[in-house]
Amino acid sequence: MIDNKAKIVPMADLHAQYLSVKSEIDAAISKVIETSAFIRGPDVEAFETAFAAEIGTAHCISCANGTDAIYMAMVGLGVKPGDEVIVPAMSWISTSETVTQAGATVVFCDIDPISYTLDPAHLSDLITERTVGIIPVHLYGHPADMPAIMQVAARRGLWVIEDCAQAHLAEIGGRKVGTFGAAATFSFYPGKNLGAMGDAGAVVSNDAGLARRIAMFARHGGLRKGDHEIEGINSRMDGLQAAILNVKLPHLSPWTARRQALAAAYNAGLSGCDTLTIPRVSAGVSAVWHLYVLRSTARTKLEAHLKSHGIGSARNYPRALPFLPCYARLQHRPEDFPIASNLAEEGLSIPIFAEMTDQQLQRVVDVILGFDPSEDG
Repeated sequence: MIDNKAKIVPMADLHAQYLSVKSEIDAAISKVIETSAFIRGPDVEAFETAFAAEIGTAHCISCANGTDAIYMAMVGLGVKPGDEVIVPAMSWISTSETVTQAGATVVFCDIDPISYTLDPAHLSDLITERTVGIIPVHLYGHPADMPAIMQVAARRGLWVIEDCAQAHLAEIGGRKVGTFGAAATFSFYPGKNLGAMGDAGAVVSNDAGLARRIAMFARHGGLRKGDHEIEGINSRMDGLQAAILNVKLPHLSPWTARRQALAAAYNAGLSGCDTLTIPRVSAGVSAVWHLYVLRSTARTKLEAHLKSHGIGSARNYPRALPFLPCYARLQHRPEDFPIASNLAEEGLSIPIFAEMTDQQLQRVVDVILGFDPSEDG
């Protein structure tokens, strides 16, 4: 029997995650307050070391948020006005707006119909003499086709920054995302698979020189207080967020395994529903399911049906990037990006979070299986 609590299923439950590690979190926060280590300090340094080791890179540069991380990585790579950078047509705007902030011109690429990530088959047609780099996004926690992307990049002499904001611990052939490009960026926004209790981000890299330039830029242009070698910005992870992330990082692997189990259960439960398209996983990759995104031609009706039964849902993202008002100047049409356009029109995220119970998942499955798109209302 389903109890009343299980009938209400939110998109995520950050409080439930906090309760699962409450004593550790409370102790970590208390220690930061007692020592007044609010900006950088031992917790930040410990997190940078631990996260680099977890991903498998030599360097981790923490910063204020995932958006800054992308911008800082481009600055470190020397992006300048006149350059062009290729990004997927489907992502959060951080991926594209930072290209403009760095002084370059953004060029959009359509996405793969299975992974919903940048389709390497379209890259060659987009590369010009001005192209300097590519920013693939591991969207929804599904890895982009990094081997193919890196092959194109190497052949054309381009750098690659991996946007891993939604893909902590995702893998391609047993190799973690974030280890393929010149640099990779992560977000620790609260709702991410590894989330802080506020904004936080990081860049990882195996290039010592690049890591040093990025760290300098993030800290007002110098690695020591008062020693400003260049003009930089102020983008630092605060001690409280680092302490919280240090507590959560050891739990990330089991949390990821739980998300994967939930996604498998969704796929099994919804596989016979011919009114929906359920997400698929490309061969040879391990997705981490930051989001579980269905597609439905009756999305608005499905949203209303879920809401009427207490089930959360969200549109991530309701417009492909090229069709946001800020890119109207590019005059793109839906036929320029047919896969991204279709996903924007049909995509609907349903609840998935590590603390989700089997009972809650079955409740969502049952409600979706009871959906009839032909009904009015």
